[in-house]
Amino acid sequence: MVVADNRIIAHLDLDTFFVSVERLRNAQLKEKPVIIGGMSDRGVVASCSYETRFYGVHAGMPMRMAKQLCSEAIILRGDMEAYSKYSNDVTSVIASQAPVYEKASIDEHYLDVSGMDKFFGTWQWTNELRQTIMKETGLPISFGLSVNKTVSKIATGQAKPNGALQVGKDEIKPFLAPLSIKKIPGVGQKNYQLLRNMGIPTIEVLTMVPVKMMQKVLGKEGVHIWEKANGIDRAPVVPYTEQKSISTEKTFGTDTTDIEFLNNLLVSMTEGLAFDLRAQGKLAGCITVKIRYANFDTHTQQVSIPYNASDHILIRRAKELFQKLYNRRLLIRLLGVRLSNLVQGFQQIDLFEDTTQHASLYQAMDKIRFRYGGEAVKRAVGI
Repeated sequence: MVVADNRIIAHLDLDTFFVSVERLRNAQLKEKPVIIGGMSDRGVVASCSYETRFYGVHAGMPMRMAKQLCSEAIILRGDMEAYSKYSNDVTSVIASQAPVYEKASIDEHYLDVSGMDKFFGTWQWTNELRQTIMKETGLPISFGLSVNKTVSKIATGQAKPNGALQVGKDEIKPFLAPLSIKKIPGVGQKNYQLLRNMGIPTIEVLTMVPVKMMQKVLGKEGVHIWEKANGIDRAPVVPYTEQKSISTEKTFGTDTTDIEFLNNLLVSMTEGLAFDLRAQGKLAGCITVKIRYANFDTHTQQVSIPYNASDHILIRRAKELFQKLYNRRLLIRLLGVRLSNLVQGFQQIDLFEDTTQHASLYQAMDKIRFRYGGEAVKRAVGI
């Protein structure tokens, strides 16, 4: 049964975002197979054009396999500074017009346009916003419009590339029914295989499974998947703000100039914040290092970064900031690190520098931390 929902939610998603940016910067890449990611065979595909998908290439795939599947593809390492800039340009356009919007990741936004139909017509308004984004940024973008986040996101996927689709409240069940369970947001490869082994290929079949059985098999996650299959999603559009941040700092019992100690502490604090980011499924777009001297003078240095959640990248940036900041060689009383400009992301854009080994290492370390606590696994320099 589809839950009654009187909201109108738009989901906007930039089409093959990284590839589209590269094509804006180099017109010769248009209509050619393009893969963006780690350049070595041990790297990972971060994004790929629709031309490569015909051969089975997809994001997250080892680069070696992608090259084998599509040998004619043009391989680019990617430019996260450029992608972050274009992402912010799109957000600026949306912010100038949308009453309530949420930046869900570097390339997608949710908008709550409930009530606007009384004045503008939500379909017309959202389509005009899409046209404005394309005109001002040059980037192709698709959108879905429905009663909640789940259905609007699935609608966007069906509208791609460079299209739009509205699914009314009475159309939700027939719209979802024939689709693969892979289309449900949050159904990863592991759960997909499990459900397929249970004889559940489509959303329609999944809706016939008792919710108690889904709970028994997958716990709370199973209930959430079942609800989404039935078009139920009560999650609100969370107003986006660049001010969201996480931070940590330590005041020393004895003021110090011990550089080795300070560097090790900096690594440990940054590593802990990076884990918190990944645990929340977020990426940071800005990092700040803070120093307070023994005389209570406080100084900070910050830098905008490509959205990220990888220890080794954030630690490198933190060290660079500390080196710029600590030039007085005075006794230090406090050291702090802050990560801000947070968006949802799940490591999506660390793939340019990460290898499959990096990704596996983070997954293994985080699994141990989730089970035994955040201090269970640390880098040697952070102990």
